[in-house]
Amino acid sequence: MTFTMGPALLFCPADRPERFQKAAERSDAVIVDLEDAVAPADKKRARGAILAQLGSGGETAELDPSRTIVRVNPVGTPDFEKDLHCLAHTPYRTVMLAKAETVEQLKALEGYHVIALCETAKGIINANEIAQAPNVVGLMWGAEDLIASMGGTSSRKDDGGYRAVATHSRSAVLLAAKAAGKEAIDAVYVDIPDLAGLAVESADAVASGFGAKACIHPSQAAVVREAYAPSPEAVAGARELLDAAAAAGTGVFQHKGKMVDGPILKHAESTLRRARIS
Repeated sequence: MTFTMGPALLFCPADRPERFQKAAERSDAVIVDLEDAVAPADKKRARGAILAQLGSGGETAELDPSRTIVRVNPVGTPDFEKDLHCLAHTPYRTVMLAKAETVEQLKALEGYHVIALCETAKGIINANEIAQAPNVVGLMWGAEDLIASMGGTSSRKDDGGYRAVATHSRSAVLLAAKAAGKEAIDAVYVDIPDLAGLAVESADAVASGFGAKACIHPSQAAVVREAYAPSPEAVAGARELLDAAAAAGTGVFQHKGKMVDGPILKHAESTLRRARIS
């Protein structure tokens, strides 16, 4: 399966069902969160909220299964098994595995399309192997949990840029995902009021090759969408370039005084994909 949700994926606490529809309306896909967004004492109620928004037969869901991801608790925890029991009674089959660290953990999610969230040192180191698991459709990285797992205090420097270890981890997950032919999802931007900073980071995610970016507030989704949507000028330029390539009929040619080869054409194709046109 190819992961096609995105580009703006919005986390929504599973114990706040009154927010489900708003999250769906503001984003490209909703990540219903059973993990960090829900207090331990509220996890049972959160699972109940997911089941409560289903139709009487369990087949009709308030949220579109093709645009819904459920983040489950880490493998090996009591809540993970309870999460799976809950999901078995829903139509949701795309899950995000929190704190994914080994290929063996993915076997517990056979039958589901999995986004492996690499957010520990072990998860980052094993990203290449995790990405190869047949039920994995994408990889995401998490900066804050990663740094916390190593005893650090912050993923970012005073100027707002990522520390070297975070930058390395971001690149490692991106490369692992793409090498395996899977999608890569960029981490959340935790400074909610700083939409300008989010726009800069989202633009970098697009340019680097991330297929989507996760959001933690509805206001962030529009910014991410804007970053991923190519301008009309960019779309027109991409079409013109690909038409010129078809007319040239050669591997390398000149267009408007510049040499054009395979990688340049792939950039143009990517622009058209992001515009959702063929």
